[in-house]
Amino acid sequence: MFQKSPYITVIVVGLLLVCCGSKPTSAPSTFTALTDSVHIFPDYHGVTIPPNIAPLNFMVEDDDADAFVVEMKATSTTLVVGATSDGKIDIDSVAWRQLLTEAKGKALTVKVYAQRSTGWVCYQPFTIDVAEEPIDAFLSYRLIEPGYELYRQLGLYQRNLTNFQEAVIYENNRSFENDNNHCVNCHNYQNYDTKRMLFHVRAAHGGTVMVNGTEAHKVAIRHDSILTSGVYPSWHPTQPLVVFSTNKTGQVFHMYHPEKIEVLDEASDLLFYDVEANSVRHILRTKEAMETFPCWAPDGKTLYYCSATLPPSLLNAEGSELAVKYDSLLYNIYAMPYDSLTRTFGEPQLVVDAAGMGKSASVPRVSPDGRYLLFTLGDYGQFHIWHKSADLWLMDLSRVPYMGQPRPIHGTTESHIWDTPTQPAPLTDANSPAADSYHGWSSNGRWIVMASRRIDGNYSRVFISYFDRNGHAHRAFLLPQRDPEHNTYLLKSYNVPELTKSPVHVTTEQLKHVVLHTESTPAAYEN
Repeated sequence: MFQKSPYITVIVVGLLLVCCGSKPTSAPSTFTALTDSVHIFPDYHGVTIPPNIAPLNFMVEDDDADAFVVEMKATSTTLVVGATSDGKIDIDSVAWRQLLTEAKGKALTVKVYAQRSTGWVCYQPFTIDVAEEPIDAFLSYRLIEPGYELYRQLGLYQRNLTNFQEAVIYENNRSFENDNNHCVNCHNYQNYDTKRMLFHVRAAHGGTVMVNGTEAHKVAIRHDSILTSGVYPSWHPTQPLVVFSTNKTGQVFHMYHPEKIEVLDEASDLLFYDVEANSVRHILRTKEAMETFPCWAPDGKTLYYCSATLPPSLLNAEGSELAVKYDSLLYNIYAMPYDSLTRTFGEPQLVVDAAGMGKSASVPRVSPDGRYLLFTLGDYGQFHIWHKSADLWLMDLSRVPYMGQPRPIHGTTESHIWDTPTQPAPLTDANSPAADSYHGWSSNGRWIVMASRRIDGNYSRVFISYFDRNGHAHRAFLLPQRDPEHNTYLLKSYNVPELTKSPVHVTTEQLKHVVLHTESTPAAYEN
């Protein structure tokens, strides 16, 4: 269905215990036990993983050794993998699946042996917990340079998380073409289902590509009263409706600030788009407030979004005036009730008073059961992918009054009764000192994916955290790759990771034809 990505190698399966070159094929019978913990990359010490995840290939970092053996043990099954001096452990996928099946709901014990000139040593064992709940099999993301670049060599990709296969959804031009350069961004799906999806095309061939099953077309969401075309989208969970923000966005380049780029809005509003009617109207259109990052609740009865109120001195400010006040823009999270019969929205209610904390919130995402609100909190602004202060925070919505009434929880027959409202709290075990942002839930609510710059501070990579039934997020682990050094060699950032239950149905060639060879159909504007 898709093209194979140029960024990853297709997995080659081999027999686990058969000798390959000079790799050891069994654990040593004699060795010296060390008290040191082994240094591996990626670091999988003490993480919790899904029972359907691809093999956790890693690299042992020990310059004094020239051979390695890794022993992974479940209750009664032991998996042994050998490596030469490069320290790269390449786990057989069939044996790995068998091991995870036995370890489901339990833990794996991992021992790493290293052969030094004085003989074999064994590092302190560590454990990897295997959760009962699986993760959705497919993950979509954009791959893009981490800094300011022209619109070239970027695209949308989809990874099968149960193995190492990566497919191209859509790529733009691979070389600079002044008349053909275009950006692709903001891919979004309806309720973890790829039958309905969209993404934007900017610059040449501009428009919003709408997908319905195996069909695709391009629309133009424009009007004199709309600031720009649609930007950040959120599909209604069941109906053919999308809420967009429309943002007048610019970039600021700092000379002395350690975070060199700041993305800020000069203005932003919310739009309501009817896919079947191809019509659009405003939901919120205010001069004094900037509304962005809409997000539907899973029952489709509430819309969440972020909003910053401009100080009076900046109400008529131009972009340059806002630029010098970039750190004064603080966004809160609001909610509005939605009536599906009249297609109208009620009055906004403040849900997260981030500005009251001296902070700024962005990217609200509600858990599939409707109970938890996950968002990014940083020191200022709304484009937290650049901010080292950015962390993931969580609010238990079941303990927050909603329009004066107990908040209904999706999938239950009665409202969840709240007594004392709780304040939001950081996901301490999942966060890092670097920027953690652009997060999403799995369809069962047990996994969180995020874009994090924690490895080197420059490139965002995909990390996955287990979210247990007690509302606790566990230590996040790096997306497994066939080659553990894949993310070191790949000079691209992962942007907007989105989980889905199935692969995209429309082909890459279909999307290329729609983008390059069709005109956008204008959406009708409704007052």
